[in-house]
Amino acid sequence: MSIRPVLESRAARPTMEGAGVHLHRAFGFQDPTELDPFLLFDDFRNERPEDYLRGFPWHPHRGIETITYVLAGTVEHGDSLGNTGRLGAGDVQWMTAGSGIMHQEMPLGNAKGQMHGFQLWANLPASLKMTTPRYQDVKSADIPEITDDDGTVVRVIVGSFWGKSGPVDGIAADPQYLDISVPPGVRKTFKVDTYRRAFAYVFEGSGQFADASRPHGVLLEKEVMGQEVNIRDMSGNRTLIRFGTGDEVTVQAGDHGIRFLLISGAPLEEPVAWHGPIVMNTKAELMQAMADLRNGTFIRPAM
Repeated sequence: MSIRPVLESRAARPTMEGAGVHLHRAFGFQDPTELDPFLLFDDFRNERPEDYLRGFPWHPHRGIETITYVLAGTVEHGDSLGNTGRLGAGDVQWMTAGSGIMHQEMPLGNAKGQMHGFQLWANLPASLKMTTPRYQDVKSADIPEITDDDGTVVRVIVGSFWGKSGPVDGIAADPQYLDISVPPGVRKTFKVDTYRRAFAYVFEGSGQFADASRPHGVLLEKEVMGQEVNIRDMSGNRTLIRFGTGDEVTVQAGDHGIRFLLISGAPLEEPVAWHGPIVMNTKAELMQAMADLRNGTFIRPAM
């Protein structure tokens, strides 16, 4: 067994998207090879309705898949094909934009005004860039949740883990998407296939991830890029942990436990031409997408 080295630890940065939604971005619009096949990850956690109610009005997507996971509040969505729906706490939507779709996402929050969720963008390979759009809306009750003997809880959103398989399937990036809660003081190891790129995103509690630069099982104290990592912040500090190659990730939960997403996928290793919500392989394809938007041919008839 080989522990994955910690390549980098960084805090998600505040930004604004849509019509004025305040959120934190862990990665995106930088180097698309960094976490290939994943392009962007946003944490939209807010307790002020004025900071999220304006939402994400009508906008296009082509060439990617968007994954929305709601923890608190609700998100209403609709698209140019007439699809509508509402995501509640614990629900997931995996949207394959494919050849092109116009849609909107409007966060509503809960009775206390709280809104919390994540959106991840996964790239599509060249062979599927112009595939027919589709949705997979999954209710919280349909997501397997496993509780281990030590109290560790894992929600299996996508992929297989501990004998359970998530309800989302047929995804090009061959991803594994886990929501993991480790109780206070517990040390836990999670298997990750060696061929996958992997990252963790901490959003509650604190803990320490073991690093391959030290002997197996030794946990670390200080953040130094590529060498050591400490994610101690008792409030949960929106920290991204980017891992190198290996087949396991080990975490030691802090005094208040730790909750994080562990996400991995098979890299595409293809050229990326990216402009806003449209991701293609070449500049010519990107320019064609822009032309399609201008002349009204962006939405393709179903094949």
